[in-house]
Amino acid sequence: MIASMPFAGEMNLRPVVLAVSVATAGVLPAFLTGGLAVQIRDELGFGTAYLGLAVAIFFASAAIASVVMGRFVERIGSHMGMRLAAATSALSLLSVALLARSWTGLILCLILGGLANAMAHPSANLSLAREVPSNRQGLSFGIKQASIPTATLLAGLAVPTIAATLGWRWAFVGGAVLAVAISLSVPKEDHVLAPKPKEERSGDARFGALALLAVGIGLGSTAATPLGAFLVGSSVESGIQVGTAGLLLALGSAFSIVVRIVFGHLADSMSGGRLRLVAGMLAVGVLGFALLATGMPWAIVAGTLLAFGAGWGWPGLFNFAVVHSSPGAPAAATGVTQTGASSGAAIGPLVFGFVVEATSYSTAWMVCGGISLAALAAILVGRRMLLRDRAAMAG
Repeated sequence: MIASMPFAGEMNLRPVVLAVSVATAGVLPAFLTGGLAVQIRDELGFGTAYLGLAVAIFFASAAIASVVMGRFVERIGSHMGMRLAAATSALSLLSVALLARSWTGLILCLILGGLANAMAHPSANLSLAREVPSNRQGLSFGIKQASIPTATLLAGLAVPTIAATLGWRWAFVGGAVLAVAISLSVPKEDHVLAPKPKEERSGDARFGALALLAVGIGLGSTAATPLGAFLVGSSVESGIQVGTAGLLLALGSAFSIVVRIVFGHLADSMSGGRLRLVAGMLAVGVLGFALLATGMPWAIVAGTLLAFGAGWGWPGLFNFAVVHSSPGAPAAATGVTQTGASSGAAIGPLVFGFVVEATSYSTAWMVCGGISLAALAAILVGRRMLLRDRAAMAG
């Protein structure tokens, strides 16, 4: 039963603000690269496909490092992890500004940024799990997951305010300054070096269930991440004006932020069934992708809201459920599942682009719907494994 309660209540906003800031800094190298794509490609001399591959390599780097970074953060503490993550992201951004003179140089800088992103999310998740009251953690995770749309917003603002006046490299310098400021704003914590997390700590989710949940969030991310990159182009091809398509993208992004926060708030007053709710949202998202596939303007508007709101509004709820399943090692647990999330972010736009080139936008959106169904199934099976393991531990 979901009870009514104020959004803020007695929740300390400091750890929430820090978590959002660090997660935003962690993903900023990728989104600045995407937002400044035109200027970067013109200067460095490569095409759209190579740009997409560069961003994919950023997320692949994060995916490969996520499990190790999650365990590392459990040992050094959330605050030290957040400081290191933001500082590493600043180094990545500054490296792009100063050293990226070719596509190869750019991806080397973005690989460093991917390592920062791999550390940022487990650190932020551990901070929220340890510092936010349990009856406000769902809300806090929903707010934290607004970091990705926030990074997109910052990247968009950088185009007219900095890149168009001073040049795109200065936008990366500005991002580096922001990341350094975030790193310095994280306070020190009294933390004793913790024992190395065990594979199956008593009361925590086992690796098998977490791995299957990682597959689920990976598939969900694969289906959802093309929304930000391809919605405008798809809408324009269907006859919608460019300006209107841009407003539609902004509307969908804003709706996704609202849904993440609202459902995070609702999760705080639920005694269970959070992963089932995630599966339900994915199911509604499938309808959104189907509407986008029709190519009809009215259906595109409705499909955008459903796909962004339901099909991409669940990551905060998902992360909260994973943290709740592993109270003894939340950073290590979300490090495992973040592998899937980062992999999906890398694979999704590449798969979508290849399908569009081979067939059409309509087919590509239907493929996204099919992948969402697979994500739904993986998450439900992963949930069943969690419940089975929990019953075995209790017995």
